[in-house]
Amino acid sequence: MFALDQIRLLAPRHPEWQAREPFKSILAGDVKTALGGGEKAIAELMAATHAGMSTDEFEARVHEWLGRARHPRFNRAYTELVYQPMLELLVYLRDNGFKTFIVSGGGIDFMRPWAQRVYGIPPEQVIGSQGRLELELREGKPVLVKLPQVELLDDGAGKPVGIHRHIGRRPLAAFGNSDGDLQMLQWTTAAPGPRFALIVRHTDAEREWAYDRSSPIGRLDKALDEAVAKGWTVVDMKTDWKKVYAFE
Repeated sequence: MFALDQIRLLAPRHPEWQAREPFKSILAGDVKTALGGGEKAIAELMAATHAGMSTDEFEARVHEWLGRARHPRFNRAYTELVYQPMLELLVYLRDNGFKTFIVSGGGIDFMRPWAQRVYGIPPEQVIGSQGRLELELREGKPVLVKLPQVELLDDGAGKPVGIHRHIGRRPLAAFGNSDGDLQMLQWTTAAPGPRFALIVRHTDAEREWAYDRSSPIGRLDKALDEAVAKGWTVVDMKTDWKKVYAFE
């Protein structure tokens, strides 16, 4: 949902977009219609609504939004809605000499301002969808400005591309929860030597949500079949997680 929230974040700056689909649907809370064009349409709209803004301006808006926004169901800041087992795993891996990265379909400039505080992952270890940038002089100072074109959609087949661009090597372990992670998991486990792949199934409607093969958001279908066929680890959120969120 962070991808949609990035578009809402910029709505006041671009009123001419408010009457267009899927922007109109996003502002009205109609997620189903907004997602009708898929991840590519959302990424293109994100790039268009951010165009002309410097990276420093955008980061300031992210901090401002995160400081006031609350999730409508849990009435908590979005940065509190991170998975406790995920935080524990990240600490365990780093304590044992691993370097950890975020690889997300969300915008890279949206995640970097808060990833270190929340996940312990510094900005240079965040990989996400990116729009094109160019350097401009504004009031005599050089700034990076966002352009209305998508540079990388870090989802599906784009995830291995993003990992290669940023890291230059295949991961030893990869973790996912949707079909958007399938190619990353395949690419990781296809490398020589010991590799590990894990999928989290969202099965807990009481503490989080239950969605799976038929969900319009975060669908887990083909990746689940591949996990069974390849022997990847599958974690059931309802039965395997004592806690979902730290505040429970």
